[in-house]
Amino acid sequence: MAKAFLGIIMLDTVFPRIKGDIGNPDSFDFPVRYEVVKGASPERIVIQADPELVQPIIAAGRKLVREGAWAVSTSCGFLALFHKTLSQALPVPVLTSSLLQVPRIFDTIGPDQAVGIITARKQSLTPAHLSAAGIRNLPVRIAGMDDAEEFTRVFIRGGQTMDRRACDTEMKKTAQHLIRSHPEIGAIVLECTNMPPYRETVHSATDRPVYDIHTLINGAWIKYKAEKGTD
Repeated sequence: MAKAFLGIIMLDTVFPRIKGDIGNPDSFDFPVRYEVVKGASPERIVIQADPELVQPIIAAGRKLVREGAWAVSTSCGFLALFHKTLSQALPVPVLTSSLLQVPRIFDTIGPDQAVGIITARKQSLTPAHLSAAGIRNLPVRIAGMDDAEEFTRVFIRGGQTMDRRACDTEMKKTAQHLIRSHPEIGAIVLECTNMPPYRETVHSATDRPVYDIHTLINGAWIKYKAEKGTD
């Protein structure tokens, strides 16, 4: 019997996929399989929120399910906007975005605390995205990497090389600014699936628990194994 795998719907990108990034299979302790949606650039998803990509994304998800995926995730947190549509179209759990964790995280922090969100592009993370992820009438504080030159060049504009140290510094500065501006934050969620390599940087800079796409996926994997009675 083939090993169960997580299906990951990938945007059409050229930037490096370092360990921790959802696009690097070494980021996982279990099998994963990728399906690229041709023409689905970060700009079309993040900046344009192009609905014409929904059907090709669904087709990619269905292909992964036919091949045996126990769940399907995506390589862009902004696909939370289409979470309901994707969930209804696919017969397995759909893990579109780390933002899906936000409502649950509120159960782990104090009643007077807020959840911080660090996103690839603040101006693109609209109330519609938050609502689609189940974040309604909850105190969230959002910081974006909009002015982070290296991060934006690579992950939004599609750079083919990356200065990891520069990205690390930009993530640290953004996280520190977020906490200085909103000390009531009790936990942080990294929206972007390219941010997990910098999770420890954000944790060290803020002294707050940090959640990302991996905490969402790993929780689903543990549940799947328990249900199937496998190790």
